[in-house]
Amino acid sequence: MATQTHWIVDDEESAVHDEPHIADSRITVRAVHEWVENGDLDPEAVADRHNLDIAAVYHALAYYHEHPERMREVERERERTVEANRDRAVTGPDDLE
Repeated sequence: MATQTHWIVDDEESAVHDEPHIADSRITVRAVHEWVENGDLDPEAVADRHNLDIAAVYHALAYYHEHPERMREVERERERTVEANRDRAVTGPDDLE
């Protein structure tokens, strides 16, 4: 079995995401944290649902806790993006032109 040595890719190293994510996927560290620690999924369920190695899920959780300032920065940027695009959000058929 192959051994993964670099589980998490930060945005500076990524061509697919602007925040830390699991290597070879589009699953962000922030999403894993939300699903496991603020949601109702256990790490095994996240791995199964997204076809991930269970170790990748645990590495994402560890990254979240080992880099608190980076993760606060990611969340602030996400909030700014959501707020800047709030008027463009489509929430139902009445929002379409």
